[in-house]
This record gives sequence, C-alpha cells and structure tokens, in this order.
Amino acid sequence: MTSLAHQLKRLALPQNDSNLLSRRVVASVLFDPKDAASMDRSTFYALGCTGLEELMGIDPAFSEFQETLFSQASLTLERSVQTKEVNKKLDKSISLFLTRLSPYFLLKPALKCIEWLVHRFHIHLFNQDSLIACVLPYHETKVFVRVIQLLKIEDPTHKWHWLHGLQKPGVPLARGTLLTHCYKDLGFMDFICSLVTDSVKAYSGFVRDGNCPQLRVIFSFYASTIVSALDSVEKITNSIIAKLLPFVQLGLKSNLLDYVAATYMIVCQMAVKVVMEAQLVDSLTVQLCKCLRRTPQLSREGLSCIIILLQNQKEGVVGPKAFGYLCAIPTLVSTLQSIATVHDISPLLRYLLPHLMHSVMQNEKSSTIIILSRLLLEEYVSCSSELPSDRISALNQKIQSTVRQFESRYPCALDVALENHAKNVSSDHEKSVLHQFISLTMSCGKYQILPDSDTSLMLSLNHPLPSVRNMAVDYLKEILTSEHVNINNEFYTLRRKLSFIWFVFRRCSVLKEAVQVLDDPHITEGNPDLKAQISWELLPFLVLTNAAPKCVELQMASCVAESALLSQHPLTHGWAKGKLCCCFTVEGFVHLNEPITLFKFLSLLWGYNSNLGDQLDCRVSAILQTQALYVGKALLCSQPVKTLNLLASGSSPVVPSLLMCLCSGVCEVRRAAIALLHSLSGVVSSPYYPLVENLLKSSEEIIADPSYLSQVSQSTIQHHSFVCHAFLMIMPFVQPILAVLLPAVERLLEQCAPDSCTFLPDEAYLLQLLLSKFSEASAPLLVKDPRCLEVFIRALGTSAKPYPTMPSFQIIALEQITKPFFTALGDEKIQQKILSVLFDLLVGNKNPACAQTINSVFKVIAVDAELVANELMPVDKQKVTATVQQTRRSKMQTRKTQESSGVVPEENVVSWPRVTLILELLQHKKKLRRAQCLVPALFNLLSRCQEPASAEQENLEYTKQLILSCLLNVCQKLSPDGGPISKDVLEEDKFNVELVVQCVRISDMPQTHHNALLLLGALAGIFPEKVLHNIMPIFTFMGSNIMRLDDTYSFQVINKTVQAVIPALIKANEGGSGQSEGHMETVVSHIVHVFVDALPHVPEHRRLPILSQLMNTLGPSRFLWVLMLLLFKQHATQTSVSATGAEKEAVVERDQEFWISVCCEFEIKEQLTSMIRILQYLMTLPQDREEETVSDVIFNVEAHSGKDLRHFKFLSVSFMAQLLGSDRFVGKVESTLQALQQNLLEEVLRYIHAVARCVEDNADKSTAKFWRALLSKSYDILDKVNALLPMDSFIMVMRGLMGNQLASVRRKAMELLNNKLQQRMQWITVLLELIGVLLKIVGRSHGQDTAQEEEELAINRQTALYSLKLLCRNFGSAHQEAFVPVLKKAVELVANKDEEKNVMGSALLCVAEVTSTLKALAIPQLHSLMPAVLDTLKERKDLLNNEIYLLSAVTALQRISETLPHFISPYLEDTISQVRITKRLTSCPQLSVRLSSLSTTLATKVPPRVLIPTITKCYYTMVDAQQNRLGPLMIILKEHITRMEKDQLNNNQSELTSFFLSALDFRAQHCQGDLKKTGEIEGYVIDCLLVMVMKLSEVTFRPLFFKLFDWSKMDGASKNRLLTYYRLADSIANKLKGLFVLFAGQLVKPISELLHQLNISHTDDDDDDNVAKSSLLLQHVLDCLHKIFLYDTQRFLSKERADALLGPLVDQLENMLGGDEIYKTHITKHLVPCMAQFAVAMGDDSQWKVLNYQILLKTRHSSPKVRFSALVMLLELACKLRENYMVLLPETIPFLAELMEDECEEVEQQVQKVIHEMETILGEPLQSYF
Repeated sequence: MTSLAHQLKRLALPQNDSNLLSRRVVASVLFDPKDAASMDRSTFYALGCTGLEELMGIDPAFSEFQETLFSQASLTLERSVQTKEVNKKLDKSISLFLTRLSPYFLLKPALKCIEWLVHRFHIHLFNQDSLIACVLPYHETKVFVRVIQLLKIEDPTHKWHWLHGLQKPGVPLARGTLLTHCYKDLGFMDFICSLVTDSVKAYSGFVRDGNCPQLRVIFSFYASTIVSALDSVEKITNSIIAKLLPFVQLGLKSNLLDYVAATYMIVCQMAVKVVMEAQLVDSLTVQLCKCLRRTPQLSREGLSCIIILLQNQKEGVVGPKAFGYLCAIPTLVSTLQSIATVHDISPLLRYLLPHLMHSVMQNEKSSTIIILSRLLLEEYVSCSSELPSDRISALNQKIQSTVRQFESRYPCALDVALENHAKNVSSDHEKSVLHQFISLTMSCGKYQILPDSDTSLMLSLNHPLPSVRNMAVDYLKEILTSEHVNINNEFYTLRRKLSFIWFVFRRCSVLKEAVQVLDDPHITEGNPDLKAQISWELLPFLVLTNAAPKCVELQMASCVAESALLSQHPLTHGWAKGKLCCCFTVEGFVHLNEPITLFKFLSLLWGYNSNLGDQLDCRVSAILQTQALYVGKALLCSQPVKTLNLLASGSSPVVPSLLMCLCSGVCEVRRAAIALLHSLSGVVSSPYYPLVENLLKSSEEIIADPSYLSQVSQSTIQHHSFVCHAFLMIMPFVQPILAVLLPAVERLLEQCAPDSCTFLPDEAYLLQLLLSKFSEASAPLLVKDPRCLEVFIRALGTSAKPYPTMPSFQIIALEQITKPFFTALGDEKIQQKILSVLFDLLVGNKNPACAQTINSVFKVIAVDAELVANELMPVDKQKVTATVQQTRRSKMQTRKTQESSGVVPEENVVSWPRVTLILELLQHKKKLRRAQCLVPALFNLLSRCQEPASAEQENLEYTKQLILSCLLNVCQKLSPDGGPISKDVLEEDKFNVELVVQCVRISDMPQTHHNALLLLGALAGIFPEKVLHNIMPIFTFMGSNIMRLDDTYSFQVINKTVQAVIPALIKANEGGSGQSEGHMETVVSHIVHVFVDALPHVPEHRRLPILSQLMNTLGPSRFLWVLMLLLFKQHATQTSVSATGAEKEAVVERDQEFWISVCCEFEIKEQLTSMIRILQYLMTLPQDREEETVSDVIFNVEAHSGKDLRHFKFLSVSFMAQLLGSDRFVGKVESTLQALQQNLLEEVLRYIHAVARCVEDNADKSTAKFWRALLSKSYDILDKVNALLPMDSFIMVMRGLMGNQLASVRRKAMELLNNKLQQRMQWITVLLELIGVLLKIVGRSHGQDTAQEEEELAINRQTALYSLKLLCRNFGSAHQEAFVPVLKKAVELVANKDEEKNVMGSALLCVAEVTSTLKALAIPQLHSLMPAVLDTLKERKDLLNNEIYLLSAVTALQRISETLPHFISPYLEDTISQVRITKRLTSCPQLSVRLSSLSTTLATKVPPRVLIPTITKCYYTMVDAQQNRLGPLMIILKEHITRMEKDQLNNNQSELTSFFLSALDFRAQHCQGDLKKTGEIEGYVIDCLLVMVMKLSEVTFRPLFFKLFDWSKMDGASKNRLLTYYRLADSIANKLKGLFVLFAGQLVKPISELLHQLNISHTDDDDDDNVAKSSLLLQHVLDCLHKIFLYDTQRFLSKERADALLGPLVDQLENMLGGDEIYKTHITKHLVPCMAQFAVAMGDDSQWKVLNYQILLKTRHSSPKVRFSALVMLLELACKLRENYMVLLPETIPFLAELMEDECEEVEQQVQKVIHEMETILGEPLQSYF
C-alpha cells in the first residue's frame, strides 16, 4: 500500500465504510454474517429489546436506556448523517451502557443487546474502545474473540492491531500476550486503569456499605492484570510508575472496598519490584494510612501493605505525617498483634516506635513520663524473666543506648520509677534483674552496691550512721579522681551533682571538698569545654541571698571564688583578693565596694538582653536576670535614704534599666522589676517619682501583658544614651522639654555630615526618638522659636541613613508632618515655608523613598490652595490676585520688555520641573481649601506653556495635561453636580475657554486632547455661554482626531464631552422662538454631520456606542431621523462610489445591518417617529436635480448629482423596509403604538401615491426603472407596516386597496392579504367578507386595450385565486358553505378551454384545495370537474410546454382522488391512464412526487372490487397500443396488493390469478421482437405477482404454482411461456429460499429434458430469435437450479434426482448456444456456480466420483473451450468440497497430466492455475504426482 493510501486510510471515517451500504454481509455477534444480512432491522430491534428486558429483570438500572438506545425512535436513527453534537451524545450513552453491561457480558441477554447496538449503531466501527473495554475482562473466552472479529483493525497503525492475529484463527487472547502488551504499551495500561475508573463512575449510584457486586469482575481483572504485568516486566521504569500513580491515588481515596484491596495489591507489587524515591514512599505511606482510617474493614490488609512497603524500601524515608494517621486507627494494636503471630512486623515497628517515643517526649507531662518510665522498667523485668541468660546480655546491649537517652532527659521520672519498683522487690531474682537494669543507666554509680556495706551509693549517702556516710563519700571521691571515669556519663550534669551535695549535706566541709575535687586540674586537662562548663555552673553559687557572716552560703561563695577555675576566669579575675568574694553588701566586695558602682553592674546585668550588641560575648538567661533583680531588691532594702536618692536620681541608670525590664517577654522578669520599683516608690525627690507611681498603679497589667509598655528594640552599653532613649520611650514630650533638647538634636544632626556620618546605634536611635517628638503638641514651638523651625528644616534635609534597618532621618522628619501637626502650625508663613521646603526636596531629591513620603505627606495634610498657587507662580509674583485681563496686560508688558532688552528677566522664568512635580501632587490632592485660588495660576501656566519660547526649550505636553487635569479637578470640587457656580466663589472671566480650545488645536498628543475635552465638558455645565461660542471647533476636532483612536479612555472622553456640551446647547435654546429652535437644529445637524463624516475612521466596535451615546444625549425622538439620513447620504455619495461592482452589494448589506443596529438601540416609539420624519423629508425633496430647491444641511441637492439624489432616496426607502422586517424591531412592537402605526401607514400611502405619480411622469424617461423599483420598495414598506397593523385596520385598508383602479395596487393588496394568511395564526372570520371581492377580480373580463394590461390582469386573477386558496385553507373546514361559489367559479375556469394557461393552473390548485376542504359538498361539481381536469391532461402540447400547468393538473387530480375515492369510479380508468406520463416527464422532481402520490392514493384508497376490474380493463386496453403504460399500471396493482388484508386477498385471488395468467402471457402473445422491452414489462408483472405469492400460505400457493406449471406446459404453448415460467420460478425461489424446495420436486424431470433440448450439441437451431430466447431460458433454468441447491436443507437432491440432472448439466459444457461470449457467460456466471452447489447438495462421495469423472471426460473434448471450461468447473468443485476432494484426486491427476501438454496454451496455463489452487486448498503439493 502506498503512503498516500495509508494517509487516506487514516483519514477515512467509519461512516464511509462501504459495508454500511452493503447487505451481502452484515456484522453480527450471534449470527453468521450472511444470515444476518437476510434479517431485517425490526428483527434485530426485537432481539435487543428482549435482551434489555431480561437484563432489567436482573438489574433495574438498565431501564434508563429503554428510552434512548432501545427506543422506537432508534429504528430510524442513522448516526452517519447526524451532527457532531448528536453523535457525541450518542457515544456517551453507548459508552455508559457498555460499561454497565460489562459485568453481565457472558449472559445471553447481554449478547442480544450488543447485537442490536452493532446492527443499528455500528459500535464495532464507531465505539471500538468502549466495546473492547466491555469485553476485555473475558479475554480468555470465545465470545471475546467473536467480538474482536467484528473490528476493522487490519491497518498496522491501528491502536488495536495487535489483536488482529486473533481474528482469523478465532482463538482466545492468551494471558501472557495480554500481560506483555500491558507493560510494553503504557497506553494500553492506561486503558485498563481507565476502564476501572469509568466503571466506578458508571456504578457510583449503586454502592452500598462500600460494596458494589457488579464491579467485582472488573476489580479482579484490574488487580490480576496490573499485578501480573508488574511481576512480568524485567524492570519497572519511571514511566510505568508515573502512569500507575494517579490511579493508585484514586483507588486509595475510593469508598469501594474491592477497589481499595486491588490497589493494596498493586502497591505491594510495586514495593517488591522497585526501590522508589523517598518522597514517593512517604506520600504513598501517608495515603495508605489515610485510607486505613476510611476503611477499617480492611485494616489487616492495609497494615500488611504498609509493612511490605516499609520492608522493601529504604529505611527512614517516611516522615512523621503518616504516624499521626496511624495512631488514629482504633484497632491498630490488636491488628498488629494478629499479624505478628504470622508475619514479621518489625519494619512498621521500626518506623512507629521512634515517632511514638518522640510524641510522648514532646508531651512532657510528668504523669506521662512517669508512666512511660514505669512501663520501660516493667517490660525489661518481664523480658528478663522469660529470656535465657545468653539472650539477656544481647538485650542489654541493644537497649542500653535507649535507656541512657531516656535517663539523660527525664532523670527524675526514672528515679521515681526505680524507687517505686524497689519497694515491691521481694525475691533475689527480682533484685538481680533490677540491678541489671540499673547497670544500664548512666547513674549506675549512685545505685551501685558498695563493697563495705550491703546497700547502694545513694542509700549510703543518706544513711543515718556517720560511718556509712563517710564511707560513701570516700567512694564517691575515688570515682571522681579515677582516670577512667567519664563525668558526663556518670552524673547527670555538674551542676546537678553540686546541687545534690548542697541540698543533701548542707555542710561546709563537704561542699569545700566537692569544690576542691572539681578544681583539680586533672579533671579539666585537655578539655577546655568542660573547664568553661564547670566555671559557668559554679558562678550561680556566688549569688547570695543571706549576708550573715557565718552562713553556709557565704562560706560556699568564698570557697568558689578562691578556686583556681574562677580566679583565672576573666569575668571573676581578682575577686578572691577580698575577704568576701561575692557579697553584694556595701562593705563586703573589693571591686563593687560603692553602691552606685554595684547597681551599675546590676543594671548592666538585668538590662543586658536589651543591648544591640554583645560586647561581653555572653548570654544572660531569664533566670539569671530574675535572680539579679531579686538581689537588687534585697540590697535596696538595706540602703540608707541618701543612697536611695542617689540611685533614683536622673544620673543613675537604675530606673531606665528597670523600664527596659518592664518590656521583657518573660513574666517573672517583669514581676521582679515591679518588685524592685516598689523599693524606690518612696523616693519623692527622684525625677522619676511620678513615672514610678503611675507604673506601680498598673503593675498587674504590666505583669500580665508584655506589650503594655512600648517594647524595647535596641540598647547599648553607654549609660547616657541608654538612659535617654529609655526615658524618651516612656515619657510623653511637651514643648519645654523639646526646647531643652534642641541642642542635643543640633549636635546629633551635625554628626550627619555627608562625608563622615558616624553614629553609634543608640545615638541614632536617640535622634530618631527626638525627631519623633515634633508633633501636634510641639508644633506651636516652630512658630515661636525660629531656631526650632531651622532645626526641623535641617532635619528635613538630612538624608543620612546610618544603619540599614533604620529609616533615614529625613524620612523620620517627613513622617512627623501630619494633618494635625500642619494644622497646629497656624501661621501661613510657616506653612508656606514648610511647603516650599517639601517641593524643593521633591525637585532635588533622587531617593524614591523620600519622594514617596513627600507624596504621602502632601496627600494627608489640609492645605490652602493659595499657598500652592504661590509656589506655582514665577518668583516675582507672590500673590495670586490678577484677573484674566490683568494677566493678558502683564503678558504684553513682559513681551515688550523682552523685545526691548532681548533678555528674559530672571525672576519671570518658570521652573518647569518643580511646577510639574507640584502639579503631579495636586492630581490626587483631596484636602484642598479654596481650590478656586488655583485657577488664575493654572491658566497663567497654561498660557506660558503655549508660548513659543517655552515650547522650544522643552516638551511641555505632559505639563499641559497636568494643568488641564488640575483645572478639571478644581471644577469638580467647586461643582460636584456639574451645575453653575456662584460669582462669589469664582468669576467667569477667570476661565479662559479660548486658551483651552487653542490647546486642543495646537497639541498633537491624544492625552492632551482628552484632558482638554473633559475640561470643556465640565465647563459647559458651569459656564455654558463661554463653551457654546466654541462648540463647532470642539466637535470638528473630535471628529478629525479623537474619534479615530481605539482605546477605552478616548471613548469615555467622547462620551463625557457629548454628555456635557450637548445638554448645555439644548438647554440654552429651550423655550425660545421658532427661529432659535431652527438654529439649534442646524447646529445639531452640523454636529451629527461631524460624527457621521468621522465614522469610517472610527474603530468598528466603537461606532455603535458613540452614535448611541450621541443620540441619547440629543434626544432620539427629535434627531434620530437626522442621523439616519446623514448615514444614507454618506453611503450614497461616498461609500458606494469607492466600492467596486462586486463589493457594492456586500457594502450595502453591511451598512444596512449597522443602521438597523443603531435604530434598535432606541425605543420602538422613537424609531416609528423617525421613519415618519424620514418619509416627510423625502417628500420635500424634488424629483430631479434640475428643479429649483432650497439649500439643505442634510442633503444639498445642488451639491450632488441626480444619481446621488436617486440613490439617496432608494437607500432611505430600502432601509425602512429592512428595519420594519427585522426581528429586533418586530419583537419590540406593542399594541399601545397603534396611533403611531396609523400615522406611519398614512405617510407610507402618501409617499406611495407620490412615487406612483412619478412613475407615470417618468414612464418615457431613462429613470423609469428607478421609479418602478422605488415604488416596489415603497410597497414593501407597506407590507411591513401592514404586518404590524391590528386585524380590524388591516381588513379596512385591504378592502379599499382591492377596489383601486390601478391593477398594480389591487395586486399589491392581494399579496399583502396572502402574506397575512400564510402566517397561519388565529384569524377572525371577518376575512370571509373578502371572498366576494376576490371572486369579482377572478371573473373580470380581459378585453383590454394592450397586451401588457392583459398580462397584468392575468397576474391579478392568479393572485386572487391564490388568496381564495389560502382563505379556504384557513377557514374552509369551519365555513364550508362560503367556499362552494369559489369551487363553481374555479370549475368554470378549468372547463373553459380558451382560458389563459397560468390562470387555469391557479384555478386547478384552487380546485384541489377547495375540494379537499369541502369533501362531500364538492360531489355535485364532480360531473363537471373530473372531465375538465382529465381533458386538461390530454392536451399533450400544452402540458409539455408548461410544467407548472401540468403539476397543477396532477395535484388537482391527486387531491380529488384522495378526498372522494368512492365517487371517482366512472373516471378511474382515465385517471389511471394518466399515470403513464411519469416516464415522459422525469425532469421535474415535484411532478414525479405528485404522480407517485397519485398512484399511492389510487392503490390505497380505491377498494379492490373497483380497482382490480379497472386495472384488468386498462391492461387489455393498453397491452396492444400503449405498452409503455403497463409499468405504472403494475406498480399501482403491486402497491394495492401490498396493502390488501388477508381476507380481501382470499376473496379476490381467483380474479387476480386469472389476470396474472393473462399478463404473464405478454411475451407469448404481444412480444414484437423487442426482448429488452418485453423483459422489462414482464418484470413488472412478475414483481407484482411475487407480492401476492409472499402473502399466500403453503396451502394456497401450491395449487397456484402447479397451475402456473400446467399453464407453461399446455398443448401448443410456445417456448415463450417456458421462458416466462422459469424466470418466475427463479424469482420465487429467490424469495422463498428453502421453502421453494418443497414445491420443486416435479421440476426435476422437465428441467432435465429442457436442458437436453437446449443443448445445441444434441439439436440444431439456427434461428437467431430462438437462440436469444433459448439463451435466456437456459440462464433462468440454471439460476433456478442453483437456488434450489443453495437453499436445500431437506435433502432434496436424492440419488434419482441427482442422476437425472447430472448428465444434462455436465453436457452443458459442450453447449455453444449463442456464440463465444454468451457461452463464456453461461459457464462462469451460471453453470459453474450451479454445478458447484449441485455437488455440495449431493453430500455423497460416490456421486461425487461420478460427477468428477464426467467433468474429467469433458477435458478430453476436442474443443479447447470445452476443455478450459471443464478445468474451471473442476477448480470450483475443489473449492467447494475442499478436503473432501482428496478422495477424487487420484482419478483427477491423470487427466490433469494430459492437459499439461495440451496443444492450447490457454488450457495449459489454466491447468497450472488449477494445480496451484488445489495445492492451496488441499494443503499438500501435487507436483510429485506428475
């Protein structure tokens, strides 16, 4: 196959399959394809419905398909011709049905349903995937193969081609093949997985308690296939994992237990087969655990799956998330115990137990930890009691690390557990086990049994006897001094040891000894970390809570201070030189001997955590901080009043550092600080006294909430800055304080030099706090103290930023300018100064943060507009007081000065960057007082912008836009509603509208245009007079520029301008004189003209909204007609002129659609009014351009040609007709608009009258055609208007128009009436009054003067007849009497032979309609009607020339026959005779349909008693001279017999038999040598007879068949009868098939004799006519025998019959009847198939030998043709008998050997072919026999 053929095959659609059109072979599951071809559709449908009913008995869910796939409507549905949407819906329904059917596939009802779907919907072609999904689970059954054999999968590129190998052998699909294809083709694996998800979805509504029995077979197939495929594949790739994972996740989320179980199996197989990524294993485990919670029924299976997964994957990859879900499983422990009895669950325990321990440890509740300790000990004791001694050591080694880790974290809990357990120990074995457990701990030393006492070290240390305690201490000393001891492992911590000694012994000697042991250099040698740890752990013992000279604490502190470790430590170096090393009283410490110094140290200690740095490189814990605070409290209690005053003074750091502690996050630190402040509360002389008193009042809040006071962020170790920033954070500022601190601010700002900005962190923070005190309260100071203002402005200019985490000082200062601050300044000069500084900063600053801050500051403060205006004016202008006139004068003076000097004065130069930035700030400024003060300054700037010098220096377009935007904002602030403004607020002369218009004209920027137009729109409402003077330049500019832009903003600008300017225009002219009204219309027309002229350049999607907005603003009821006329004018004079001939129609259609859209944007009332105005305007226009006219704004006749004028008129009328007929217009029409409709109708009639006059006036001119077309369009408008009229008005108008003198007007009225009648609505009977008027028109004589008038009159009469026909159709059934005159008049016209043919045709159609309506009332007219109609059909010449006339006559005849079939018997013969014209006029399809309908009517409506005699009579009339009519005659009889009931057939059988015997004798009696024509007519007769035969029973058919046989053998019967008979017999055999064998027995002998007679090798017959007939006879005989043999199931061919036929049949090989070509056809098409089937029907090898030998003898015939034919027959015989031919092969070989050397080359070649084919058929080589 070529590549092109492959491509075409891939592109081929299933509906193009040729087998769909063939009935020879039909796809079937239950039947043989050939048998299925013989079955009709209803059989398959009945089969499918039966199967569905049986399935519904099993599963009621199938009932939903009863009304879709198995409905009665599906019998006629052919999907190959349906739309894509219908087929998509059908495919969805079929897919759902097949999915539901899959569980029941092996049941017989399911196959019945599939049989129907294959036959009707061709699912084997269209729905292959769904069909295979349905049957795939049963791939090892034969039914599966049967379904696969239906598929067209021969193409190697086909998706299912891999199943093609199963089709021919018909063997089931091997499981190994399925599995191999599954893992090799991931698409197929996806198909299997999707099969499951689709099935689950299909049965989603049938799940009960997690089970769905129907899906078990699907889940079993899914699990077995996927698991086996994973097992078979050598390596599971990432692609396979990626393909399966989504389906695994779906399975684990499912509620179906079987689905979940299948997924568990797949996960297990994946886990065993491949090592997955850690993240994937974790995710899978989590999902498995979640699934276990949802499906507790499968807890054992799910846990087993997790165990297998953890067992085969890397350890430690599963995260903690799965642990939480596992713990939520209620049956976890019991299920694991059950699994553990059979399987190893250690993989799960290795994961579960660490997380369980971690979870418990995190809980850290003492009760929980104690219980855990007890369980650990009890489990160990239990295991040790059960295990042998060798296993115990292994257990000890395994759990030692766990025990010690537990002990290191929870020593107390373990001690409690040991103590409680020891109380219950009684036996020696239990003691031994307990000591073994103790030996595993790190504290085994303290529980170790001393050799000199029978107790442990711990108990010995607590023993009541001193000797035992001394012995325990000596032992402890030995342990500590041992070289092999590991202190970290032997004791919990060093501090814990000392604490133990401290609290147990409380003896100084023991303590000193312990310190000496720790101070031994041997212990810390080579371990600096241990040395540092011991030092830090000893430091807390230096803190005293009791200052008594002989107390143990003091002695202990002295001993620790004198130790070598602390004497060498840098923090405590030299402390031991004093008598008391760490006594915190005044008299007891060398370094801290002064109280102030001591409290400075304590202040540093308890405030160290608030430091920004870590200068001491140490960490002060909250405990140490709290201890220091309590030490300070204790010390303060013993200080004298003088010392307390010093400590609470402003120079002392005590109070500020305590303030820092009050902001601590630790509650106990805050509590200790409050306690310390209580000790200072009595110091009244302290400057902090008020603060302390206030704080102590809120002590509870401070302790409870750390954020009660401002949280400390940073601190330093320099005490002056520390004090200042703590004080500033807490104390509120007032003006005197700020005044005092100004020097400090100045000094700090001086450090902010650009070159050297050196700040300590606390200094920077201090400056930040100082600047933050410039607030509303301190604002008056800036007014009073110039130095304060200078400092603040200096801070505003200080951009230094010392630290990245801190904002710059400039930003901090800017943030102080808030609305309250700026308002509190009060003085406008100060405000002006600060504003000026802000604007200057904005210009010169490049820092975006600074600019953003200035923007935010300006936005929030409330500013007087005059201050901003001063900043906008040039340097020499400080006040804004000038009017516009003054501004102009000053500009003129300025220009003169410039001209005289040539230099621009420096003070008049505008700083445009500064101005631009100020204007940008004003854009979003809302809090602006007296905004009108900005107007003069802004207009001054706008004027300066447009000066040539300014424009040349820099591009000021952006500045213009800002100025215009600011002016617009001012207008909106002054007049929010857009109305006028009082002169007291703003004078009109301050607004220079001309300057804004000039700005529009000069600028090229769209944004500038937008802003200017928006400003003008706002001004139009405020100062309308000033804007109206410039209205036309505004709209002219809009039309030429802005309307052409395609952006939303431009569109909004146009809308706002229109909405603002036009209402002002209308309002200015309202209530004025008629002259002002006319002026306004002129101005509006000019404005609309601008919009229309600009329309071609406007983006298409903007055109309709723009015009709609314009009209809504102008008022559509007043000006919509102006817009429409201007649009028509534009098209007529511009658009159509530029378009070419081919484009003009498209352009007109496009524009008209747009015009309709414009009109439909408005109310129907406004549209009707506009059409009335348009018609009135058109009537004012002259007929032609030559007439005198007045200049007009809308259409100036003088400025355009006459052609333009005519085009304009025609467009206007055409549009109105289009609009009146559009759905959008008609849908809005209401009954309340009757008055407007009436006015419109009157205007239309006036206009029609005017145009009609123009038609008459211009009849002889070149424009006559135009006026007629215009009149036609005007009538079209009338039609559309009438369609909108109420019925009463319509009748009145129609009556008047039909009485008009002009024929054209009358015809138009009737056409309007016809249009109404065709709408088939509910009509009132008043229309019947028009019947008389119409009959007058029909009966009017035609003696007219001219031929044209006669023709027009004829058309009117036809129209009237059509109107009468429609009236009859609508009202005839209810008012029959009223239409009897109509029938009479129509019959008169038909009977008049001189009547014009088109009129007569209309009369015939009217007759047809009226007769079918009147029914019995038409009978009196039949005697005149039927002859007249039949006579019209006899006028052959007129009929052939006028098909419509012929069609009308046939239609009338058909309707009459259909309506009155029982009354047309006198005319039946003539009626039947007219059917013959079908053959002659086949070019008219409608005529063929009508004739077929007439034939059907005659065949079905006329009773047999009337029709059969008439047909018999017609036959005898036509058989001689009109043989071409016999075919249609037989068709009528055939259809009649088809519709006959059984009783009717029995009653008329004898009459029909007689007729058929006569008709079958046509060949014998009326054949005139034309065999083709004779065969055709004889075929009609035989087909007709077959219909009757098929309705007969065996009892009634047998005598008929024998009678026909006798008829063919009658004495004197010619060969023609035999020919007819055997042709009939062949046809009957083809119809009856196997039933014909019952009647064929008596044909054997006659056929044998006939074959002998027809063999010219035995007889001679030279007559050519006889030869042709003999050839036909021979063909029919052989074909008849072939069918008898083919359908023989009754062993018809007995030995006698076979012997009788064998010889004559074989001898036909020699029969050269008819020449070579006919001989060849006889052999190949008739004889060879007959003989082959003859052999099959024999079924006897003995007879086969005779037959074979007789054929072989013919291979020795002298004629090579006979020998060749014998070989062909032999080959066909072998093909039919196949392996049975082996018994005949021995006698065949010699004959073939002779023929291999035949003298005829063709025979020799045929022998080779026969041998080759036989080898193929028989399966063994034959060459060896030769």
